[in-house]
Amino acid sequence: MSHLLRTSRVFAWFLLTGLSASIIIASAFYLYLRPTLPPVQQLLDVKLQTPLRVYSQDNRLIAEFGEKRRAPITIEQIPTIQLQAFLAAEDSRFYDHFGVDFRGLTRAAVELVSTGSIQSGGSTITMQVAKNYFLSRDRTFIRKFNEILLALQIERELDKDNILELYLNKIYLGNRAYGIAAAAQVYYDKPVNELSLAQMAMLAGLPKAPSAFNPLANPERAMIRRNWILGRMRDLGYITDDAWSLAVEAPLTASYNIRETEVDADYVAEMARTEMVRRFGEAAYTDGYSVTLTVDSEKQKSATESLRAGLEDYDRRHGFRGAIGQFDVAGMSAIQLSDQMLNYPRVESLIPAVVTEINDEQGEARVHTRHLGPGKMSFDSMSWAKRYRTESLTGPAPSKVSDVVSVGDVVYVKALQLPQIREQNGDQRKRRRHPQAGASGRLVPSTQSRRRRHFDQCPERRNRGALWRLQLQPEQI
Repeated sequence: MSHLLRTSRVFAWFLLTGLSASIIIASAFYLYLRPTLPPVQQLLDVKLQTPLRVYSQDNRLIAEFGEKRRAPITIEQIPTIQLQAFLAAEDSRFYDHFGVDFRGLTRAAVELVSTGSIQSGGSTITMQVAKNYFLSRDRTFIRKFNEILLALQIERELDKDNILELYLNKIYLGNRAYGIAAAAQVYYDKPVNELSLAQMAMLAGLPKAPSAFNPLANPERAMIRRNWILGRMRDLGYITDDAWSLAVEAPLTASYNIRETEVDADYVAEMARTEMVRRFGEAAYTDGYSVTLTVDSEKQKSATESLRAGLEDYDRRHGFRGAIGQFDVAGMSAIQLSDQMLNYPRVESLIPAVVTEINDEQGEARVHTRHLGPGKMSFDSMSWAKRYRTESLTGPAPSKVSDVVSVGDVVYVKALQLPQIREQNGDQRKRRRHPQAGASGRLVPSTQSRRRRHFDQCPERRNRGALWRLQLQPEQI
């Protein structure tokens, strides 16, 4: 009995000694690091890196300059179910803990031991805010201890909703999207309040590893992560079994979307950018400035169209200057032709096309475009194409297709009609413009800006079965 008592005393002594040593070491770290910690109030004054945007006087976007895509929003603008998706993925006890969740750390350790990977992570949202706003990403003990101390300090001085709002506006979600609003636009081309449950869960899966769980780069892993989050939301009582079953069956609808400019006024936008950089330096690209110009979008559109029409009329009067390129198309498949055409950019409504076949008897040429697939041009659409000789002299009028183009020629063409058709994209229908045979649309010469623009890069969205009717366009002025 005395031996057991003596052993218990020794064990208790070692336990108290270890506990005391831990408290002393933790206190020493706190006293050493506390003076170096930044004040939490800085969080309320942080300027999130938001790009410079230039607008017309009627508030239409002319240009955007900046490395990061971000559109800060308030927590009131975010649907509750979207907040719950992030909580289920990152910190389900966010509203219960005081900045550090020991139960969450224990759960992460158990997951690591049992599955070999951590699904939910051990850091709380508050700890991530501390790291994202104040600390480096170095994986050191000192940095982690600083993160814990800052998290405790943030929890004392800010309420939970403020912390969550800071988190959702700062996190990186892949494809240059910072914050939930920018991610909703980049992946789904929607505001946050129009996302479906499956789309909300997909975004909530990105903070852990924006590259590994990216729906564009790794769709299979992204779906696994999304469905795990949906399961967590069901287990936590955020969604019903019926909502869960519908969401896990939903297809992947993410695509890469960039914000299109609404006014073609590149030169005046560049003047605005230059002036902003002169005034504010590099901060012009990150401090979220919006510049409103005196440009009226409708007048600018009319002026641009008139200029282009005049340039095209001038160019046609002086003759056709020939193909912009040439390559051997013999034996090439449609995919090989499209790959070869990557060297020729699309310029606004002008589409580069390679001639694959000429039929003088039927008066048409067959072409292939990377953007639209196969198409054909009638001789009537190219009968204007007298050969350019000099500024005041052209060759004779062509009498057949082969007088204008040859097989393998790369020329700029334009679709004759662009009707609007509906296309399903997730749970929202969008209108997109695709060419069809029929009436002639607006003419756009190739002298306009050669700035590349994103054009339907998802192959599954292209209509490969149609044969578009095209019209030859002037190649240059």
